[in-house]
Amino acid sequence: MNIEKIKKANTKVLGKEIVYYDVLDSTQKEAKRKIRTNDITNGTIIITNYQTEGIGTKGRSWYTNSNDNITLTIVLYPNCNISKLDGLTIKIAQAIKNAIKKLYGILLEIKVPNDLLLNGKKISGILTQSSTYKGNVKYLLIGIGFNVNQTKFEKEIKSLATSLKKEYGKEYNKEDIIIELIQELEKIIDV
Repeated sequence: MNIEKIKKANTKVLGKEIVYYDVLDSTQKEAKRKIRTNDITNGTIIITNYQTEGIGTKGRSWYTNSNDNITLTIVLYPNCNISKLDGLTIKIAQAIKNAIKKLYGILLEIKVPNDLLLNGKKISGILTQSSTYKGNVKYLLIGIGFNVNQTKFEKEIKSLATSLKKEYGKEYNKEDIIIELIQELEKIIDV
């Protein structure tokens, strides 16, 4: 993963700091650990090539193959009332959709509230988590899993999941997708 390339994205805050791991239990868990020790700044992205305990919504697992997909968490300190985050997951899904359409002309479908589909199968999931105090957001975590180059899936999700490579038969550049994604996200999120 070319972290320096991602840091050069046309953003003010998102991705200017990146914490990269080849293998990690979960980018969301790592973000929470770093927040507890005051060891992470606003807009930092935690990225791993391989998650061993990826988290989906409702306690589900997020499966990923080593080096094939995007698994990341963006850490934000938005300093706002929780009500300002209403509809945020849909806005993030729209940003992902916009990024893929802009890069490749591929149209993804948003499955409310937090998934994106390609040809009727799940290609991306979003997990937002926040901590509040008296109605104000202390931190916001945006977790994104995106299936890029994975072609084989676990049998329990084989009929439900897909990737860009599985659908179109060619390799896609993960850094290009991350760059376009954070540029789209920064347009919709107050950082």
